[in-house]
Amino acid sequence: MDLAKRGVAIVGPGRLGQALGRLLAQAGVAIDLVAARKVSRARQAVRFIGAGTPVALDDPRLSRAGVILLTTADAAIEPVARALAARGADWRGKVVLHTCGSLPSSVLESLARRGAAIGSMHPFQPIPDPSTGIQNLPGCYWAVEGAAPARALGERMVRLLDGTPFPIRPTRKALYHASGIMVCPALLGLLSQSERLLELAGVPAKIARPMLVRSVSQTVANFAKLGAPRALTGPAVRGDWQTVRRHLNALRRYSPDVVPVYVELLRAMLRLSGQRPGRIIERVLRDGPA
Repeated sequence: MDLAKRGVAIVGPGRLGQALGRLLAQAGVAIDLVAARKVSRARQAVRFIGAGTPVALDDPRLSRAGVILLTTADAAIEPVARALAARGADWRGKVVLHTCGSLPSSVLESLARRGAAIGSMHPFQPIPDPSTGIQNLPGCYWAVEGAAPARALGERMVRLLDGTPFPIRPTRKALYHASGIMVCPALLGLLSQSERLLELAGVPAKIARPMLVRSVSQTVANFAKLGAPRALTGPAVRGDWQTVRRHLNALRRYSPDVVPVYVELLRAMLRLSGQRPGRIIERVLRDGPA
């Protein structure tokens, strides 16, 4: 399929859809239609992408597109696919790919029954806004699955962005997606809590954030070089339980909401270091103040 000639429609142009559309257009892919519930929203997306005709979701031209990228909100993927299929068009020879990280391509089954090759392609990369997406998507890793023609097309688009496509078990995509949430949005939650603790300790606000960025960046570099077990540091690894107790005592006094988080992270660190967390944590919590 010649992506430079055959029309690609982007349906539901949110943060990822806009960034992906613009990058594909810059790579020579023909963005034909950009569809949203409100045409005004589609027009806005077209201005950002720099290509395409803005249309509503019920526009009959969508069923004539050779390729459809469903970049809607996760909950909208299946109903939008059903609405497209309900128009009764012949979808043979067409490819439909969604970009949800936690749902398999089978949510597009209504279109597969009409003859479409269905699949999914999801970047293992946070996209907080379209402009950041333009910077972050090139060169990143993409989970690709589905029918053979859809997989092949998804992989081709990923490579146009200098990315790396990799296979994923469709029935276990929720595990894959959860892993990304744990190291991206969840990491931001931990960073925010750490920043608050530093400020409670008297560290100037203008220093706390860059200090955390430097420390975490080095930790990630150590993980890349050594792997998690060898890169792990801290009092739990050394068996310094007096320090752990001091941490817990300070948290109970100044930020008690962080105590459960600290304890669960302590369990994870102990397991990673090859220790049995149950008895150790029970003893640390039982013994009280250091």
